[in-house]
Amino acid sequence: MTAESPIPCIANADLRKQIEKFAEVLKTEAHKLGDHGLDEKEFYNSGLFRGAVERVRGQYSATMSEKREFVRHVLNYMQDQGAIAEWQSAGEANRHDYVVELLDGKKAAIELKGCLDGNNTNIFERPPHVQEFIIWSVCSNPGASPPHNAWSGIHTRLSAEIISRSQRVDGLLIWDWACGTIGRPCPKVSAGGAPVTTIGPFELPPPCIYLFPGTIPAPRNNPTPAPQTLQQVGILKAFHECFGGSDHHLHQVGFAVEYQGVETVRTTTITRDGNVVKQSQPSAIKRT
Repeated sequence: MTAESPIPCIANADLRKQIEKFAEVLKTEAHKLGDHGLDEKEFYNSGLFRGAVERVRGQYSATMSEKREFVRHVLNYMQDQGAIAEWQSAGEANRHDYVVELLDGKKAAIELKGCLDGNNTNIFERPPHVQEFIIWSVCSNPGASPPHNAWSGIHTRLSAEIISRSQRVDGLLIWDWACGTIGRPCPKVSAGGAPVTTIGPFELPPPCIYLFPGTIPAPRNNPTPAPQTLQQVGILKAFHECFGGSDHHLHQVGFAVEYQGVETVRTTTITRDGNVVKQSQPSAIKRT
């Protein structure tokens, strides 16, 4: 388990090196492939190589339909297991993707995001008719850095939106079909003995769960709201229990906010199993 990281897992370093090495080989040897009839200079000047790379990249990128198919498998499994009552897609007109009815009748909205390091992470709206609202990061890029993306999403982007727009987010789920694979080994399984759940074509370790404060941080009247407990966020509790998560692997996220001169600054702290695993310096809110 990575102690000084906002997330337990890391990308497979050996695989990443192999990817980088092979990419360099492709850049210098690609003109020898195929029967294009061009010499080396003509090949690289023609745009053929760049165009082929972009085409392959597009074909391998996880589309939103693939992400939704993954979510459909997971939520159907949870419903079949009696972890949730029912779920439905919210439709494209909304700034959230799913509404889940919990066993106690409460409703939770889920906003589906990618790797959390892009501007799309900032675009969300908590619907007024739900009791809970979480963000679910699905990042299947094998070359991505889970620690970088988690911290970028939580501190750089989500904390700024929560504070500046008064948008309460109850928690974050980081979990997709790359978790537990050779490209992204899961220490919760390999070192922590966590179970692996098979759902259709997917073999999944328990999700990484982050519990956020239940109120909006504000410098004057609410500078350091405490993170919620798992019992207070029913949708995250359902994920945690349905997939055999351990309480030792839960993350609590705290935001401390204050004024420094004319700027509003926040300090983000992530704890796991009672230990601080990542903490920022006081940072001015700059919505990017």
